[in-house]
Amino acid sequence: MRDGFVKVAAGTPKIRVADCDYNAGQIIALMREAAAQGVKVLALPELCVTGYTCGDLFLQPTLLDGAERALGRILEETKELDLLTALGMPVRAGGKLFNCAVVLQSGIIVAIVPKTYLPNYGEFYEMRWFQPCERGWDETLIPQGDELAFGNYGSIGQALIRFPEMPELKIGVEICEDLWASDTPSRRLAEAGATIILNLSASDEVAGKADYRRQLVTGQSARLVCGYVYADAGDGESSTDLVFSGHNMIAENGTMLAEKRFDTGLTISEIDVQRLAYERQRLNTFPVANEAEKLYWDNAELTISDTTLTRPISPTPFLPTDESRRGERCEEILTIAALGLKKRLEHTNAPCAVVGLSGGLDSTLAILITAKAFDMLGRDRKGILAVTMPCFGTTRRTRSNAEVLALELGADFREVNIGRAVEQHFADIGQSMDDQSVTFENGQARERTQVLMDLANQRGGLVVGTGDLSELALGWATYNGDHMSMYAVNASIPKTLVRHLVGYEAERLGGGIGEVLRDILDTPVSPELLPPKDGEISQKTEDLVGPYELHDFYLYYAIRWGFPPRKVLRLAGCAFDGRYDKETLLKWLKSFYRRFFAQQFKRSCLPDGPKVGSVALSPRGDWRMPSDAAAKLWLDELEGI
Repeated sequence: MRDGFVKVAAGTPKIRVADCDYNAGQIIALMREAAAQGVKVLALPELCVTGYTCGDLFLQPTLLDGAERALGRILEETKELDLLTALGMPVRAGGKLFNCAVVLQSGIIVAIVPKTYLPNYGEFYEMRWFQPCERGWDETLIPQGDELAFGNYGSIGQALIRFPEMPELKIGVEICEDLWASDTPSRRLAEAGATIILNLSASDEVAGKADYRRQLVTGQSARLVCGYVYADAGDGESSTDLVFSGHNMIAENGTMLAEKRFDTGLTISEIDVQRLAYERQRLNTFPVANEAEKLYWDNAELTISDTTLTRPISPTPFLPTDESRRGERCEEILTIAALGLKKRLEHTNAPCAVVGLSGGLDSTLAILITAKAFDMLGRDRKGILAVTMPCFGTTRRTRSNAEVLALELGADFREVNIGRAVEQHFADIGQSMDDQSVTFENGQARERTQVLMDLANQRGGLVVGTGDLSELALGWATYNGDHMSMYAVNASIPKTLVRHLVGYEAERLGGGIGEVLRDILDTPVSPELLPPKDGEISQKTEDLVGPYELHDFYLYYAIRWGFPPRKVLRLAGCAFDGRYDKETLLKWLKSFYRRFFAQQFKRSCLPDGPKVGSVALSPRGDWRMPSDAAAKLWLDELEGI
């Protein structure tokens, strides 16, 4: 449970209809299995103690007495488990029968939650046996003598369970049809602070219904910014008229973490309640938690321990995860970026776009986006001026790739060798050519920007920036050099995504363009500011600042989600297990924080550029940070590891 991770499970026991003692044994076994696997919160199906399909047997005292005895057995035989469990059973109160979730822990009933919305259509006739909860109750419900608040959402309110030792963890419960309602109990629970919703369900299986259920669960978790655990009835329910598939799901903020169907047993994952709390804090659209008097609260205790993570943690969080839709997502990103440039060209009446084309990944993506913008405008691509500016570090390979790409795209191509201009500048300021320091490097970068700006002035055009999000995060850009442009199309695209988009275009376009794009992908990332060795690139960016795949991972979790450094490191250890050891991950994470804080001044004056994803560093809305903020707190946390 450390770092906000709570291991949860949806369980489907194999039952026998109306055999409460047998069902209790299956429930106990499933609870013990869950506890053995480190699960802290378990949801079981609706009416699983009796079986959902008992029909008119629900009106028989024999069945109801058996259910209460079964609950007593479950409480007694699981009192040693460090596990909160919600299970479904019929409950008698006030001379009526209610379809309830009984929430228990360590042999004690924590809460009893009634179903609010009862179906009475098609194959479901719950109102024949059960009462919708329309008013509050406060009486002894179970023979064991537990005094319980028992009410609905319109009067006394739904029980919400909180954990003092983990403030972000608050649990609410709804039952099956409650999720289908227009005003769900889970909505009110989430607004009161619940970060995890448990749904005890018995949803029959018909063709196409699984997709609908899946959309309901993931959509509700997204709307409520919560974790949602859906436990469904399955094997053992009567098949007289219906079949139940045990469709168990665990979702978090719109993402399906785990799912099983046509199976019994446990579906397990971890919900990050710390992440959910951060997102709710960030979103102005999510209301302030209202501990309304219509909600009754109860405390529960769980032992805080390390949680073994099984949830998917992608090493490339910026890349599309759905392989079947990857191409669609790439096209969407390229189109968003191109639309931004298209608007800027239209608004300024600029007839020309100037791109500094180095033969590297970033400038390649920039000219691909520019070509797409020109196509949208119905303009001849000859209006794109691709400029290569060889100097001391330029290799034949990158210079050739730049020219071939420009010609294949149908752009105008120009070479401006800046060597002599840079040498003259160095002579003017007294910079020795043998001194290959930062001045040697940045002098070339600034000269290139000057050339691009002046060529754009000659043609009445705009300079299209090539710097990407990863470079902005690390400050890996020359201030007033490649750092500056008139419109920065790559500004919110991280390096790992740049590579992916260029690969997508190589596959889509094929032919000569595809061939040169693939060679660019195989070229080491380099600013080419130091002389080559034996004709090969000598200055490799990732040898200096670290692997971009790590920095992009750190950027996503440290900035998008605000995770503490320890948590970022822990997730990186899972995502890159077997590829980087802990010392390497820690080294580059420290470097990330040092560079990110020290280089904010470069981000404070960024040119305009389109936002394409959930992470961007534009000072006009996405990231506002003083340029002299100290990184000490973040680095101190890492020093303690």
